[in-house]
Amino acid sequence: MNAVLRIFVWLLALSVVALPVVAVLNGWVGAERWPLAKLRVHGEFKRVPAEQLQQVVLPYAKSGFFAVKLQDAQDAIETLPWVESAQVRKQWPDVLEITLVEHKPFARWGNDRLLSEQGKLFATPKKLQDLELPDLDGPDSQTEEVVALYNDARALFAPAGVDVKRVTMDARGSWSLVLSNGTEVVVGRDDARSRLQRFVRVLPQLANQAAPIERADLRYTNGFTLSWGTPAPAAPAAPAETANVAHRTQERT
Repeated sequence: MNAVLRIFVWLLALSVVALPVVAVLNGWVGAERWPLAKLRVHGEFKRVPAEQLQQVVLPYAKSGFFAVKLQDAQDAIETLPWVESAQVRKQWPDVLEITLVEHKPFARWGNDRLLSEQGKLFATPKKLQDLELPDLDGPDSQTEEVVALYNDARALFAPAGVDVKRVTMDARGSWSLVLSNGTEVVVGRDDARSRLQRFVRVLPQLANQAAPIERADLRYTNGFTLSWGTPAPAAPAAPAETANVAHRTQERT
């Protein structure tokens, strides 16, 4: 037997051994012999419907234990609206395991997205369109910086009894806030935290003004400017007859 024939025989023998293995690993044969019959899900999730999860995973599970493409299944699960992350594993002989982490909303981001507690952006589900959340906005790459200023600003204004409802960073890096009392605070790009501290220090002196602060512009080196709203109307005086009745009652007492 010459060398060429021996090589041909070895290749043929190798093909006979390898082809069934390749066929099983690619799901060409054997999927019905080693099916993935059980789906096991770990993690606390409340908003991802079990039926939706099963529907997404089923096409991959049909390939069988050896041929299932775990990464493809994981990528498909992570496209679901409420899924923040997923891990997919298989366990012999017939179990497909999924570890699931849901998005937990922290704030609104822009007009149509939410920011999760883990700092990930996702589309706003219809059921959460009216959920009370702080409004944050800025470049998508600056989510951490926006959240950090929001937390710092809340801590600064809390002693004054004021909360922060909105924090925005524009494309140039300029900051603005909206407080729970309706005041718009324009901070600017530089020294945002020190400017807010300077403004907070004088808030107690401004609290007794008849008119509310409509806008505060902090974009000055050593101070800021204020715009005042319309003073609240005074409470109407009690009618004379009512006042007399109250007076007589006091005398009888």
